[in-house]
Amino acid sequence: MTSSRDTSAVSSTEAASSSRSFRAWLQEARHIYTRKPVVAISLLGFGAGLPFLLVFSTLAAWLRDAEVERTTIGFFAWVGITYSIKVFWAPVVDRFGLPFLSRRLGQRRSWILFGQLGVAAGLVWMSGLNPQTDLWWIAAAALLVAFSSSTQDVALDAFRIESVDDSLQGAMSASYIFGYRVALLVSGAGALYMADWYSWSAAYLSMAALMVVAVLTLLWSDEPKHLNTEQRSQNDADMIDRLFGRPMNLLQRPAWQRWLLGAVICPVLEFFQRNGWFALLILAFIAVFRLSDITMGVMANPFYLDLGYSKSDIASIAKLFGFFMTIAGSALCGVMVVKWGLYRPLLLGAVLVAVTNLLFAVMALGYSGERPPLSWLAIVISADNLSGGIASTAFVAYLSSLANKSYTATQYALFSSLMTLPGKFISGFSGWVVDGWGYAHFFVTAAGLGIPAIVLVPVLIKKQTQIADRRCDDLNDPLK
Repeated sequence: MTSSRDTSAVSSTEAASSSRSFRAWLQEARHIYTRKPVVAISLLGFGAGLPFLLVFSTLAAWLRDAEVERTTIGFFAWVGITYSIKVFWAPVVDRFGLPFLSRRLGQRRSWILFGQLGVAAGLVWMSGLNPQTDLWWIAAAALLVAFSSSTQDVALDAFRIESVDDSLQGAMSASYIFGYRVALLVSGAGALYMADWYSWSAAYLSMAALMVVAVLTLLWSDEPKHLNTEQRSQNDADMIDRLFGRPMNLLQRPAWQRWLLGAVICPVLEFFQRNGWFALLILAFIAVFRLSDITMGVMANPFYLDLGYSKSDIASIAKLFGFFMTIAGSALCGVMVVKWGLYRPLLLGAVLVAVTNLLFAVMALGYSGERPPLSWLAIVISADNLSGGIASTAFVAYLSSLANKSYTATQYALFSSLMTLPGKFISGFSGWVVDGWGYAHFFVTAAGLGIPAIVLVPVLIKKQTQIADRRCDDLNDPLK
């Protein structure tokens, strides 16, 4: 019979062992997240995330605060289409260097610096403009910011993947996302606070100054190792031969044909060869998954302002509080993916994003003509950002699972471009819908745009189940 003294000794031993294990885990985590590439990617992620809202919802708030018509504000969403067509110049960024800069910094870092300087210049330009008299120039400056930012994204994705081996890719992704989210908080809540306390000009000028953080980090970081021209050409030739099933003598073709086939054609052909005609349904799903939240997003800040909330109210609740709810949704989704796999959280996210748009419609109907209490805004924002965190985390994981590592940069640029293009185009008409039928009608319409994604997820689940069943049959068949 075990004595109480023995039991106490066992418990003390187990507690000491757990304590040592926890300390060892913390030490390992500190060792991973203090490595130079991991620290650098979080600060570079900050530079990547900073310009996004400044040409999207924060810009919409500035324009509405300057009493620009909502229809015009909606059309400004088309500036964001630049992010959606970056796939067209991604092969150039991936394969060609910049004169002078590439010799000094390397191919990846030179393109990142090019994007960073373009973003800073565009934000400085915007800070000196007046929406009431310089609307076209604001659009041009915003377009410069969006083009430079999307170019930076293409180079930074390749930089992130090539900087470390596979064992550290999880840490690199986590650090990058953290830096990106902090930047969204700064360019969302921070810019609104600055505009409320000082001016919109000061807000945009301060955001341009913060790009110095990313530039200095880039100069401190190291250029990753990547394939040279000869190695790329040989890989492309091997891929072309496999795709066409016969020798194509790619290395003997003119340089422009080698580049076109290797950098542009191969990534697309490989994706279709791997997925067959089901690839079209996958691409359709990618195109519609974010229709609902992107369409709604451009009118969110004008909606808050029209309800009577101050810019500080929006910054504190919609941006600052919403930031933590998004992080909570992302963390929750990570657990759900581990427990349930990828597709059920993906379906849950699609449903929640559409449903939470209806809460904004209720808010628009229930408090017409008067400012709703801040508590109601907090409830709606909590639901919206929590669902957004779940949906975006599951969707990024899904997109990552689709890319072939031989063509990660170009294929991921294709997926991310397709992900935002339809939503950005449709959101351009958002102000026209609000002016014509009101906010409630607009939010119900935005919720309805989420239905195609909800319908397609079960189709993807069925297809994945069929693939898994075939693999099991192949393993169990001794003749295969």
